[in-house]
Amino acid sequence: MNTLYKLFASCLFIIGAMTLMYSKKPPVKQKGANTISSPQLANPHRQKKVQIAVLLDVSNSMDGLIGQAKAQLWNMVSVLGKATCNDVAPTVEIALYEYGRPSNDAKAGYVKQINYFTRDLDEVSRNLFRLTTNGGDEYCGHVMYTSLTSLEWDSNPDDYKVIFIAGNEDFLQGDISYTQACAEAKKKGVIINTIYCGDRNQGIREHWNLGSECGTGSFTNINQNAEMIDVATPYDTILFQLNIQLNGTYIGYGQTGRASMAKQEEVDKMNYGMNKAAAAKRVSVKGKTQLYNNSSWDLVDASQADPAIVEKVDLNTLPASLKSKSRAEIKQIVITKSNERTAIQKQIATVSAKRETYLASEKAKQSTKTNEQTLETEIEKIIRQQAKKYNLVIQ
Repeated sequence: MNTLYKLFASCLFIIGAMTLMYSKKPPVKQKGANTISSPQLANPHRQKKVQIAVLLDVSNSMDGLIGQAKAQLWNMVSVLGKATCNDVAPTVEIALYEYGRPSNDAKAGYVKQINYFTRDLDEVSRNLFRLTTNGGDEYCGHVMYTSLTSLEWDSNPDDYKVIFIAGNEDFLQGDISYTQACAEAKKKGVIINTIYCGDRNQGIREHWNLGSECGTGSFTNINQNAEMIDVATPYDTILFQLNIQLNGTYIGYGQTGRASMAKQEEVDKMNYGMNKAAAAKRVSVKGKTQLYNNSSWDLVDASQADPAIVEKVDLNTLPASLKSKSRAEIKQIVITKSNERTAIQKQIATVSAKRETYLASEKAKQSTKTNEQTLETEIEKIIRQQAKKYNLVIQ
């Protein structure tokens, strides 16, 4: 018995010594809860995610709002393209909803999801151009609650998750209260910003400020019918020429390759047809890989994520000019196109910066001839203010 006791004591001594030895290791080596109390501390270079749900009133009198939204998309994404956290740019996902159309399902509060969270900016832009207006009931609480419960919001509390709801009429309409939506937003760490189309005091009388107050966001107002400025610059033509060259570096693959390339060109024409400012901002965004990534249908982008993609791709889905090529030849073509794209994107970045400087010097950053607030100016202002809370630095 005495022998067993000594053996047991010896084991305890050894265990205690080992515990003491490992406890003297630097804290950063440990995997205990105390070392990961802050996600930023645990991984300071983690890529943040920005998720934005845009909820647009499509009832009568909102044609101006839809028009502003078409141009605003590229400015919003362009602003986020200047954001970094610890020198790492975030990924950006956008969702789009319409509300107030009488032809939509009444049981769903006349709410319709146009886009789920996506990085396919061409799809979002094309859908914005397809929006039309029609008279109906605008249920703000319903559309907010629907977006909060239907979308896959990221669970990380350090990511910037935000709703922008724009429209008019009383904010309290419908059978789902804005407070119910706010409770869901708080649970998921989503900020709610309300944008009233019309006079600010009228927006308060119609309770639009309440949505932002309970959603810990901002309330503002715009003139949805404000006339947009389209200032020509010496850099526009250069950007549009670079855009043509950039489009030439894409190689469609898979079932959606051909259709997606056609969509890219279609959206280019839509934005150019609207005004040069929208088209130039679109080109600027297309010049940023972290914002404009088409790996789901473009072989060049896909090869960055998966270097072995050329060995796996179905050759029958490639453009006719490549179907007869060997995989080794296709791989070399992808490398060449990738290098070309990188060079073009650098040129786009340089020219875009010169264009912004020119506009600043001409004092033409205002969105309207009368310096009125628009969807573009207000969303940019709000994003710049709120991004700071998430350690996102916007240049």
